[in-house]
Amino acid sequence: MVSKLVTTTSKPALAPALRQRWARLSPWPGGKWLFSKLLGIAVPYTGALGAQIDTLAPGHCVVILRERRRVRNHLNSVHAIALSNLLEASTGLAVLNGMPDDARGILVALETRYLKKARGTLRAECRCEIPRENTECEYCITGEVRDASGDIVATATAHWLIGPQG
Repeated sequence: MVSKLVTTTSKPALAPALRQRWARLSPWPGGKWLFSKLLGIAVPYTGALGAQIDTLAPGHCVVILRERRRVRNHLNSVHAIALSNLLEASTGLAVLNGMPDDARGILVALETRYLKKARGTLRAECRCEIPRENTECEYCITGEVRDASGDIVATATAHWLIGPQG
């Protein structure tokens, strides 16, 4: 199961593997947790957050992060780079999950704004339009992180370069 989502030598299209694994695992008890772990193997830096994918659909993704010591800073709140990583994951999964099977995407810029200290359980969410053509183009996608009280703690604009597999 891991071999089709995780690959180090060849570069198969990611979108079909994401859709297939999510559809297979998410309905089952522990399935979202397992999918999140497999994604963490495929993308180790993002996996280090220990976040869990809660919703994954073309153009929509929700990622949950529980505050704990490994993601805190010296101010006893979630570290700014952990928030950026969370926003990168939510924007990337939202757009990549809906792309054509023969497309690929790469993050080329990420602009993050921090609005208040992030504490407790955090919810990163992204809703975006999905690129339909498979021509190389940069898409600006926004995401936000909210705390348990619903306050926005961070926002980001992610610039994803989408184009044909190559």
